[in-house]
Amino acid sequence: MYHARVNRSDYSYPLPPERIAQSPLEVRSASRMLALDRETGAWADRGVRDLPQLLDPRDLLILNDTRVVAARLRGTKPSGGQVEVLLERACAEREALVQLRASKPIRPGLLIVTAGGSLEVLEREADLWRVRMPGPVLEFFDRWGEVPLPPYIQRAPEEWDRQRYQTVFAREPGAVAAPTASLHFDQALLEAIAVRGVETAFVTLHVGAGTFQPVRVEHIDEHVMHAERITVSARTCEAITRARSRGGRIVAVGTTVVRALESAALLAAQRGAAGIEPWSGETRLFIRPGFRFQVVEALLTNFHLPESTLLMLVCAFAGREAVLRAYRHAVAAQYRFFSYGDAMFLASGLAAAQPPGAR
Repeated sequence: MYHARVNRSDYSYPLPPERIAQSPLEVRSASRMLALDRETGAWADRGVRDLPQLLDPRDLLILNDTRVVAARLRGTKPSGGQVEVLLERACAEREALVQLRASKPIRPGLLIVTAGGSLEVLEREADLWRVRMPGPVLEFFDRWGEVPLPPYIQRAPEEWDRQRYQTVFAREPGAVAAPTASLHFDQALLEAIAVRGVETAFVTLHVGAGTFQPVRVEHIDEHVMHAERITVSARTCEAITRARSRGGRIVAVGTTVVRALESAALLAAQRGAAGIEPWSGETRLFIRPGFRFQVVEALLTNFHLPESTLLMLVCAFAGREAVLRAYRHAVAAQYRFFSYGDAMFLASGLAAAQPPGAR
């Protein structure tokens, strides 16, 4: 599946800080969209509202219906020292794996006092801590926590972030970061896609805090991917089969959807099944150049951090040189980057694309 040894630095690109979006646009679907042809490397400057025109009525559009939890919590030690708690995932009704940040070392048995009650630190698990909560995990964080904005957004969360750092179709609570490509969808865009005749389906991938962890090794084949929980339903598998039978493409909205679908397909292949089968569990799939995509044929995604696993996935899908050339154009053309930023659509045979280097 994977071939040449690839370095983390191969996925670097210069990004001025002012290109990092700090707040969303007033209208979700008003974002710009860079359309990149996977075969030719040509691009065109478009808008997210152009997406229905780039879809065929035979296509299947797949979205992630995870719901973001207010996953960041402020607390104090009995000594008065400050502790930041960031939820990774719930393990049981009242137990969770979390990241803990404090000025002094954390030890098992510590009680962390919060506005909603005290958390007990149970034990360390790799780079995370298992804690016991004073109430059901997700309910507790949603009531007492705050929106876990990414570290590159240099401001405190506002009340409106609870609505805007959430998709309009979010329904399965459990994510601690938004599936950001889906943030561009509003009812008007969804209706335009439906009018086009395009079928939609959903998977669930609960994005973990590990999505923001940098790749620390130079040779990326040594990187260990964080685990995330996914569910690919029988209904979605049936929709994929229907789309393929009518000659349509499987269009993933976001890298989370790609990882969910390709994980399920790989597991089905290991069981000797053809195609994709329903599956629910944890995935650590690291998609990088050399990966053979079995399901996804087109991708809508945001612009990603330099040297990140998400950028590596996009490069695996459309070619490193073509993607990084398009990124350089996006920087020069003043696109907005990362979670609250603009989008990119990658597919084969895109019409009206400009040749590489065109203005």
